[in-house]
Parts: sequence; structure tokens; C-alpha cells
Amino acid sequence: MTEPPLSGITVVSIEQAVAAPFATRQLADLGARVIKVERTGGGDFARRYDTTVHGQSSYFVWLNRSKESVALDLKSPRGREVLERLLATADVFVQNLAPGAAARLGVDAASLTRRYPSLIPCTVSGYGTSGPWADRKAYDLLVQCQTGLVSLTGDERGTARVGISVADIAAGMYAYSGVLTALFTRATTAVARAVEVSLFEALAEWMSQPADYTRHSGTQPPRIGTQHATIAPYGAYTAADGREVLFSIQNETEWAALCEQVLERPDLVADPRFATGSDRVAHRDELNAIVAERFGRGDSAEISKLLDQAGIANAGVNDVAEFLAHPVLSGRDRWRDVGIPGAVVPALVPPVDLAGVTPRMDPVPAAGEHTERLLTELGYSPGDIDGLRSGNVI
Repeated sequence: MTEPPLSGITVVSIEQAVAAPFATRQLADLGARVIKVERTGGGDFARRYDTTVHGQSSYFVWLNRSKESVALDLKSPRGREVLERLLATADVFVQNLAPGAAARLGVDAASLTRRYPSLIPCTVSGYGTSGPWADRKAYDLLVQCQTGLVSLTGDERGTARVGISVADIAAGMYAYSGVLTALFTRATTAVARAVEVSLFEALAEWMSQPADYTRHSGTQPPRIGTQHATIAPYGAYTAADGREVLFSIQNETEWAALCEQVLERPDLVADPRFATGSDRVAHRDELNAIVAERFGRGDSAEISKLLDQAGIANAGVNDVAEFLAHPVLSGRDRWRDVGIPGAVVPALVPPVDLAGVTPRMDPVPAAGEHTERLLTELGYSPGDIDGLRSGNVI
């Protein structure tokens, strides 16, 4: 078997919640050794978000496989001494501590760069480590609100949170790619560059299209549920059996095929109300009424078959249980068993396939599970470890 791409890379993290753990889990997927430093007396608070996965948190199970957990009291001098020994062995350090906490512990990027010039520090913050909001805490939904995402999500009756932790995920993805870039830079230039990502700026990037639309049109895209704000028809419509079918028209060829083969209204192709994409958006309500009437005369399977035959992209609107049973996931062998404390559960294989490389999918650790072993690796004797334990350092 081919050695994982990040084999030999050691990552130390002081992380909690979603963003930083998502970044480091992906590094672990590629073979990096990820040592997760957790609080004594419970560890990462994401362990207690829920208890739905055989007593474990669904968030924690998703984000923390293939990691080693060390429990340390970082408020104690002896705990910080252990952390320093860990950092001396590391290639990358990732943290998403509360504003100011990294500097108080001496693990901010500037301090680490002075002490460990070859270490790549990665900071995940809420609104950046400088600027007017540097001292504010930030959680996913707060950032969804601040970037305007919530104002776009929902329908005419009100706004809605995106149903996943999209700001955390965006920040975790940019931290992951930033660390990979820094590792490449260090390998090619011998310079270790610090990485910084904020939840706000990560999601701000993802808001660029509606931002451009709003800046240049003078009004923001409307909230219209599953409909697309700037393309029509593009959305979910209810068939006669009560199930929704979503489809998208991307060009004039598809529009003509929809009119002739699905809607049974070839006259609409030349209708000036629907002549261009912009015209169809401007007359969305009239167009939706025509589509709804046709969908109301056929069940969802029939409508989907007609759309397929017309070469128009479409999909049923799945719930999560239907997603879990999706034929693409089973047909492409995308599930693997992963150990968690007290059980084994299925988990999705990472979405990027590297030819000849098998992703690492090792167990999710219990809090502090690897503390003693790692301390022994760092040169602590059994007596030293007992002393740290009796002093509540570990």
C-alpha cells in the first residue's frame, strides 16, 4: 500500500467545536499524526453537544477520527511544559482558542515563530486577530448572520439558518488548504509561514456572488425557498403524489426541451415573457404557475423520467434518511467502519480520491486516551507521569 501523503508530519492542536477539528481531521485522513490537546475533566466541549452516536456526540465522531487525545491542564506551569515538549516535535500547530487565550498561553503565531522557526502555526479565529472585532467571540450562526447569509436563506415568511455549520466548515476547509500550502512552501523554500483563517472571512468569500449582485443591482437576491434567486425555472415543484422534484434550466436549449417535451407547451419557446433567462426571472410567478400545473398532472417518477428524457438535470428532494441510503454512496463503496469509544459506526470516505492512496480512518479517541503513551514518548518516566496525574496536570 502507498504511504499516505502526510506520513511523518506531526500536528499538535488545541482545538474545540468544529472549524479547527475539521481542518486537522482532514490532515489525519492524509496520514498526519494529529495530537489533540484537550482539557482535563471532560476534554473538547463538542464531546457533549449530543449523545446520539452510541452515547457519543455526532459532531465529535464526525470531526475527530484518527487523532490521539492528550488531557492537559494548560493553566498549570507543568502542563505548559508538557505542551512545549509536544510543540518541539511538531510540524504544525493548530488552535481556535477564544480571543486572547493563545497569547496568554504563549502559543500565538508570533511567539511560536520565535521559539520554533520551522513550526507552521495555524490560527482559526472568529473575526481575525486584528481589527475592530478581534476580541469578539464567534459561533457559526452568529457568522451566518453577520455575513448576510441568513438574510438569503428561507422564504417569504422569514429567514432560516443553513442546516449545517457552514461558517465552521468554510473556515476548516481554508485552514486545511492553508496548512497544506504552508507545508509545501516549507518543503520547497525552507520557510515556515503562519496561517490564519477567520470564520467571518471564510464565509464572506462564499458570499461573494450575492454580494456582487447586491452591490451592482442595488437590491439583494430574494428569499424564495428552494427556488434560485437569479435563474428560472430552477427549484422544487410538487408532483401529483406529493413528492417534490427539483430541476434546473441552464440555457435556451434546455428551455426549449422543457417546453416541448415536459410542459407540453411548445408555444412558450417563443413567448416574449420567457425569451431569456432574465425574462424568465422577471416573470417567475407566471412561469411557476405553468410548471406547477403540469407537475400536478403526473407523479414524481413520471415527471423525473420526462425530465431525464429531455436532458434536463433533476433530483428528488431527499430527507437525510434517503441520503444515507443513496445508491451513489453504496454503489461507489463510500462507507467505512470507524471505531468510537464503545462501538463501531459507519463513516464516509473523504471525498478526494488520490490514486493508489487509502485514506486513514482510525478510531475516534476517548478523552485523554493517549496521554500516558505520549508522555512516555516525550521522555517522562512512570514516576513523572504519576506525579503529573496526582497534581491533576493530566
